[in-house]
Order: sequence, then structure tokens, then C-alpha cells
Amino acid sequence: MIMLFSQSSMLLAQDEVQQVFSGPQPGESMEAFDVQYAFGDTAGMTMQPLKEAGDKPTLLIFNHKLTRPAIGLTRVLTKFAEQHSESLYTNMIFLTDDVTATQQRLTAARRALPSKTHVTIAPQGIEGPGAYGLNRKVTLTIVFGDEQKVISNTALIEPSVQADALKIITHIAKALKVKVPTLAELNAQPRMAASGEIDARALLGPVLNKEATEAEVNIAAKKIEAEFTKKPNVATQIGRIAQRIIDSGQLENYGTKRAQFYLFKWAGLYGKPRK
Repeated sequence: MIMLFSQSSMLLAQDEVQQVFSGPQPGESMEAFDVQYAFGDTAGMTMQPLKEAGDKPTLLIFNHKLTRPAIGLTRVLTKFAEQHSESLYTNMIFLTDDVTATQQRLTAARRALPSKTHVTIAPQGIEGPGAYGLNRKVTLTIVFGDEQKVISNTALIEPSVQADALKIITHIAKALKVKVPTLAELNAQPRMAASGEIDARALLGPVLNKEATEAEVNIAAKKIEAEFTKKPNVATQIGRIAQRIIDSGQLENYGTKRAQFYLFKWAGLYGKPRK
């Protein structure tokens, strides 16, 4: 059963920033599989995404859970993809154990879904095509490839437009040899947090990116520290998150050495260490 959930911007669990795996990894093959159309006159009819993609680079968005953050990120990705539809094939694939119920829910949520991208359902069950090894515990598995070889794979437990969109789009833009847009250009400005809350994952995501250079981490960290001076509650919340990471004994699992330096710094300045 697929349900809509709201994302709590206050929560930054340990497994959210640790790497998770789902689906074929870079360099591995993209195997052929069947899906069913979700909408309209073709609803229930079978198609093969890789066959339809032909020679085009291919973006497969496997949706394990229909949540608002997942739809938000998907809309940004598909908007970029639709701008390059002549050279990029995209398919948004929902995984479920109940195809009929999922068709009904997708029909009800149709206005929130991309209008120019294939929206399909994998009839193989909640874990999707057997050859893909998808992880049912994640929310989205985003596989991008060319010539039926995986170029990038992004598995997300709690998707975030601010933390994840450009990281994914950069791989695609590089393969297509096009400019990487800004979030503003994709009409994906960050949501204002309610009741003084902050989107901690969106702030920390660029700092904790394991692929970021030291210079990129420094830039991202300075943006966070600029928020500290304007909003003391941001410093308090980030400091407490950093302190929890340190107290867990798993600091080495978070980002690069430079990112760990900043976490240690913020915990010392704004966190509340255990007695």
C-alpha cells in the first residue's frame, strides 16, 4: 500500500547520511524488464523501457514509496529531463505488491506527477525487476546509464531537492554535454521551514557529500556558518546534530575528513556534549 507522508526537517538519522545501495552500480549492465503504463487508454499495457529508449541515455526513477519529498525531487529531475527529451529517455517506475491499488492512487495523485514523462508500474512486486537488486527500504532508486551501462546510481531514504537534485543532474548533464542548471532555474527554491524549524539535511547534505572536494566542503560550510550569525537557532540545531554524530562513535562514516572537521567544530561550539 502506498501512502503520502510529510517530511520532518528536524530529523537527521544516522542512516540518512550513510551510503545505501539499491540497484545496479556504475559500470554494471542495465538489464531489460517489463513495466505497465499507469494512466489513460494504455493503462495496464506492457512496455519495455530500455527497448523504447533505444540509443538514448536513459534515466530510470524507481519509486518505492509515494511521498511528498520523493515527488518533489522527481518533479525537478523530470523537468530537467523533459528539457532534453530529444536526447534523453526517462521513465518513472512505481514498485508495488498491489498493481490495482497503485493505479488508483497514482490516478488520484496524477496532478502532482510529471505530465510529460512516462509513469509506469513494475508488476514484479515491491522489489521490482529481479535482475536489478532494488532495496525495498529506500524511497527512491535513481539509475542513469548509456548504452545499457550504469553511469550513476543514487539510492535515497529521505529524498531532498536541495541536497540531492543537482548531484544527480550533474551526472546527466555531463553525459549529455549540457549546462548544469541552478535550482532557481528549475523553479525549485527551498521551502521555508515552519515554526522555526530548519531543513537540516538540506543544509548538511553538501557538506557531507563524500565526493565533494575540500574547497567544495569549505564553501558549503561557510554558507551554513553564515546562517549561524543570522539565526542562532540554526547554530543550536546543527550543533546538536553534530554532537549526536560524534557521540554515536561513527564520525568517520560522515563525509570527508574536512567535513568531519566542521562537524567536530560545530559540536564543540554549539552542541551539548554528554556528561
